[in-house]
Amino acid sequence: MADSSYVIEPIGVIHSELTSREAAPRQGYEGAPAAWLELDARFAPGLDGIAVGDTLIVLTWLHVARRDALQVHPRGDPERPLTGVFATRSPDRPNPIGVHRVTVVEIDGHRLKIAPMEAIDGTPVIDIKPTLARADVH
Repeated sequence: MADSSYVIEPIGVIHSELTSREAAPRQGYEGAPAAWLELDARFAPGLDGIAVGDTLIVLTWLHVARRDALQVHPRGDPERPLTGVFATRSPDRPNPIGVHRVTVVEIDGHRLKIAPMEAIDGTPVIDIKPTLARADVH
């Protein structure tokens, strides 16, 4: 592979009642609370077109994840065999990008209240994308 370097600039941050990995559910649908996604004011125009009730994909940088993990026990269960991280949703991986499907509950300026959100307080947001009504591409 070519020796390359990439810079990802966070566009915002998650503000959540969840303050540790141990307190966070592994997936949003497993009881994660609502949280505020605070977008940097520079990027606020990018929210134009987003409305309460929209479903979004929020990409985060899992800043407390281990980046040296290549194999994990799925769901942290030592009874399960070691599995390559690319075959799991483990946050521990070379590039710890989180993928969160959320619904917009409230909009307040450049802040979105979203649910469910399993990311912990202070997690950097790297992108926001709409979900597609149709997955087929022509």
